[in-house]
Amino acid sequence: MKLGLMIGYSGAHLDLPVDLVQEAESLGYDSVWMAEAWGNDACTPLGYLAAVTERIRLGTAIMQVPARTPANAAMTAMTLDELSNGRFIMGIGMSGPQVVEGWHGKPYRLTLTQLREYIQILRRIFAREEPLEFEGKYFRIPYDGERSTGQGKPLKSLMHGTDRIPIYTGSLAPKSQQMCGEYADGCLLTNMIPEVPEAVMENLEVGFERAGGGKSLENFDLACTVAVVLDDDLERARTPLRQQLARYVGGFGTKKTNFYKDYLSRCGWAEDCEKIQDLFLAGHARQAIDAVPNEMIDALYLVGPKERIQERFEAWKRSPIGTFMVGSRDPRVIRLLAECM
Repeated sequence: MKLGLMIGYSGAHLDLPVDLVQEAESLGYDSVWMAEAWGNDACTPLGYLAAVTERIRLGTAIMQVPARTPANAAMTAMTLDELSNGRFIMGIGMSGPQVVEGWHGKPYRLTLTQLREYIQILRRIFAREEPLEFEGKYFRIPYDGERSTGQGKPLKSLMHGTDRIPIYTGSLAPKSQQMCGEYADGCLLTNMIPEVPEAVMENLEVGFERAGGGKSLENFDLACTVAVVLDDDLERARTPLRQQLARYVGGFGTKKTNFYKDYLSRCGWAEDCEKIQDLFLAGHARQAIDAVPNEMIDALYLVGPKERIQERFEAWKRSPIGTFMVGSRDPRVIRLLAECM
C-alpha cells in the first residue's frame, strides 16, 4: 500500500499547502490529489505543484466529465503530464445532479455508456495512432449532427501524448465499479470499510473478468480517501467527521440519488442512513448530525489519539487498498502515517 495526500478543493480562496506537499514528498508519499466542486478546478493547481516538486505523482479526484469534452480533458491531461515529466494521474467522474444541472447547466445523465465512451476517446487521443474518429451513442467525432457545418475533419493531437497516462474513475455505485474494473486503471473511493472489502471488490472483479488479460489488483489501483483527525479527545476528534457524514448522507445528491448513502446502506447502515437523510432534507441538520453513530465514523476514518490511529491503520494495510489517500492537512498526521508504513 502506498500513501497519497488528498488536498481536496478550496472555499473562498485557493489554499494550496505547498510546504505540506513538499514534506509529504520527502517522507515518501507516492501521490498528491486535487478535487473540484463548483469553485477551483482540479487541474490548474497541479500544474503549479508540478513546478515545485520532483517525484510525487499528481492526480485529479476528480475531473468532472460533464464539465469537459473528452478532447478538452485529454488536452489538459497531456499538458499536465508533459509539465510534470510523466507524473499525472487522470481521475474522472460523473459528479452528481446538483453540480451538473445546478452549476454546469446540463441535464444529468448517469450512464455508464457515456463514461465508457469518454474513456475510449481519451485512450485513442493519448495513443495518437490515427486521426480521431468516434461514433457512439453520446459522442460523434467529427460532429456531423444537427447544425453541423460539415467542415469538421478527423484530427490527430499536435502534442505527442502517451498512452501510459493512467485513468481512474470515481466510482461508488456497483455497476459503475464494474465498468471501472473493466475499462479503467484505478478506482477512486471516498468511503470504504477495510473489514468489508467485498462491498467493492465483488464489483471490481466482475469488471476484471470482462476485461480479461489477467487484469487484477496486481495491475489496478484501488485508491480511497480516508479522513484522519489526530486528537487525544476522541469525541472532539469525531465531531467534524460526524458533520461531514451527515452532509454526505443527508445532503449530497437527492432523496433518490445519493451514492454515499447507498454505499453505507450496503455496508449495514441502511436504517441509520435513512434517518440521517430524512432529518437533513427536512431542515433538521443538527439532529441529522447527532444521528450519525460513532461506529460509522470509526469504521470509515482514523480518529483519536496517536496509538488508536496506529492500531486502526493496520486494518487498512491488510485491506485491498493500493493507495491510502490521507484526508488531512495536519503535518503531524502526515508524519505519523509515514512512520506507520
